[in-house]
Amino acid sequence: MVTGGVQQPSGATRPHPSGPLSTGLAADLHALARAVAVTAAEPRWRETVLLRLRPVGQGFAEHVRVTEGPAGLYRELLTHSPRLDHGIRSLTREHAAIVAAILAVQRVAERPEAGSDELRHRAGHLLRALARHRRRGANLLWQAYQTDLGGET
Repeated sequence: MVTGGVQQPSGATRPHPSGPLSTGLAADLHALARAVAVTAAEPRWRETVLLRLRPVGQGFAEHVRVTEGPAGLYRELLTHSPRLDHGIRSLTREHAAIVAAILAVQRVAERPEAGSDELRHRAGHLLRALARHRRRGANLLWQAYQTDLGGET
């Protein structure tokens, strides 16, 4: 038996389960960082980096699909919070740059003559870009839901 009033759902949207960057992608990023950190003298180091890069690329492609797709998170946010347009456009531009960074790491890792320092540099750039993107996405969601749910602005 239910007592008391029935609470109606808020008109605000809810955070998307694939959020700024999904938990699975975060785990893949940690695995890539660990693979890059291993000494380059390890047998099959480059192959391991490539192996760990593949799920990062796949996870990020899924993130882009979930956020930019026709029924994606960004469209939903803009419907309820048009003031976030600039931030959403910025995150969308970052998607293209991050895809390019993923491809750059892949190309360097596939070239045996490329130095390990170059591969580490490219991978570090990618990991930092993804960390910044994750922070910016989380901040954007915070702005959307903090205001929409009646928090302080």
